[in-house]
Amino acid sequence: MFPDIFPKPVVAQFDQREGSSDGGAPLLKAADHSLGLLDELTACLPERRQAGKVDHSMRELVAQRVFSLACGYPDGNDSARLAKDPIHKLLLDRDPVEGNDLASQPPLSRFENGVGVKELYRMSGALARTVLRRHAKRLRGRAYRVTIDLDPTDDPTLGAQQLSFFNGHHDSWCYLPVLGFVSFNEEAEEYRCVAVLRPGNATAAVGAVGLLRRLVGMIHCYFPGVIIRVRLDGGFAHPAVLDFLDSQPKLEYVVAMAKNAVLKRITAPGVRRARQLSRRSGKTEHIYGEVRYAARKSRCQRRVVIKAEVVRAPGKDPRDNPRFVITTANAATSKIV
Repeated sequence: MFPDIFPKPVVAQFDQREGSSDGGAPLLKAADHSLGLLDELTACLPERRQAGKVDHSMRELVAQRVFSLACGYPDGNDSARLAKDPIHKLLLDRDPVEGNDLASQPPLSRFENGVGVKELYRMSGALARTVLRRHAKRLRGRAYRVTIDLDPTDDPTLGAQQLSFFNGHHDSWCYLPVLGFVSFNEEAEEYRCVAVLRPGNATAAVGAVGLLRRLVGMIHCYFPGVIIRVRLDGGFAHPAVLDFLDSQPKLEYVVAMAKNAVLKRITAPGVRRARQLSRRSGKTEHIYGEVRYAARKSRCQRRVVIKAEVVRAPGKDPRDNPRFVITTANAATSKIV
């Protein structure tokens, strides 16, 4: 292969006994050393095992599972191979070559199935606190606004998994977890701090009030006096969610709203005007307005910003696309998309 450099062939072999393909994983350990996340998660789990029968501490089991997930090994059966992996042993402070093997699949399975709802609740709080604490330190208290985004997403399932249902919107059998993100000031980067697994037939608003209540309380703890902005898709426009948001001090929200007959009738003049503008320009045109509106089950009228839009696309007929957003945000300080 390299006759001009040396006369002998170069042979590459991958049969080294102590080899590993996860050489970058120690960076995860360095990150946890700074964040302290594994210690926080372990503190949420009570130790109920008999001391004389314990080969792997609770922290080791948490660390082994977290590091394997982070390295792309979601299946507990992967531990049959990873238990001997030198890098994964190094992550748990064991000698890569001479150190004892990590936990196999049965102990990990018992560990995961022994965690109940209360423990999961505490662990989710630990995750959110770790994220907020990190950014409070990074920003040194110079945050004037924290934005919360909740977003449900599909997690497709295979076989007859418990609480897996067919979801027509996603056209698959799935779970429907809700993810929560925070961003700070005018920064574009969002940071995930919440992940809650839900059945595949759950609506977007299920559990939203509880999540928001916990997040709002934590944010005020780490960022006293900050203004909180909540941004939600149309599925969250539920009376209970809106009533909670209205009850919170120093909180503004932007919640998409599905169109209905009343709003379509209110928007009709704006849509007609947008059509006229679109015919003249040959481009997509839109007109903004606002109205005070109360749904049938709502306790009060709320400000609804309206976008009367006519969309034009090459090779297609013009299409009406009215959009509605419920908001308390000041138009002078907020951008509503």
